[in-house]
Amino acid sequence: MQEFTVRPQPDDPRLTRTVAGIDQEGRPIETQIVMERPLTLFLNGREIVTMMTIGDHPDYLAVGYLLNQNMLRPGDRVTGIDYDEELETVVVRTDRETDFEDKLRKKTLTSGCAQGTVFGDLMEKFEEVRLDPGAILRTSWLYTLTRKINTVPSLYLAAGAIHGCVLCEEDRPLLYMEDVGRHNAIDKIAGYMHLNGISPAGKIFYTTGRLTSEMVIKTVQMGIAILISRSGFTAWGVDLARQANLTLIGRARGKRFMALAGAERIVFDGDMRAMEEEHPRVARKASLAEEEAA
Repeated sequence: MQEFTVRPQPDDPRLTRTVAGIDQEGRPIETQIVMERPLTLFLNGREIVTMMTIGDHPDYLAVGYLLNQNMLRPGDRVTGIDYDEELETVVVRTDRETDFEDKLRKKTLTSGCAQGTVFGDLMEKFEEVRLDPGAILRTSWLYTLTRKINTVPSLYLAAGAIHGCVLCEEDRPLLYMEDVGRHNAIDKIAGYMHLNGISPAGKIFYTTGRLTSEMVIKTVQMGIAILISRSGFTAWGVDLARQANLTLIGRARGKRFMALAGAERIVFDGDMRAMEEEHPRVARKASLAEEEAA
């Protein structure tokens, strides 16, 4: 795959809109804000969940969500994906009834799309995964990746209020997806990988969001051995990463990073003296327009 085979499209008029307001001194301003839309997902004839999303790549998001929630198994063949923008629905069709639908009929369900059942299935699969012990992360790759990812045009840079996830290989970013929730962004990448037959071998996963239990579980389920974030950790995220032997790196900004699990995969070949600290503009949560007006 080439670098940034899929990349953010911050100029897509469907993804942001301009809103007028005032600043801290009462001066009129205009700023770009990210759109947020509901998307209701169906698996064959069953309604599964309504997600809030920016609206791009609904097919990858739908398949990735079902995979990461363990509602689709690798052996389930997707025969069709129907997206209706007007109705705000996406239907994933398989060639046979899935295990998830069968389980639903055997249980008394509460509200929330059987999340207790789903969580139990998630942890069952999580404990079965064996990540590649031979995977490595060179610090030279890490420094190059963070520079490329943090400078490519994106909704994160244009408007803020967004999360990004990037599938990488060595020092090359391959797929860069964004959404209002980090779980949506990672699901889009999982869906793309599944539908295009992309192997997790040798891959690295990068996210702008926190390293929570959910991010760790989904990365492990995808079979990726290295997870990097520019943000921090949660305690359960670290515990699960250590249990699964996932290399977990957080606070990766400029020449700095912190590894709390799987540090044995890191090869220190980067020249720290040649590295620059991260530019303040890529360290913020607001949009560039808001910064420039400040």
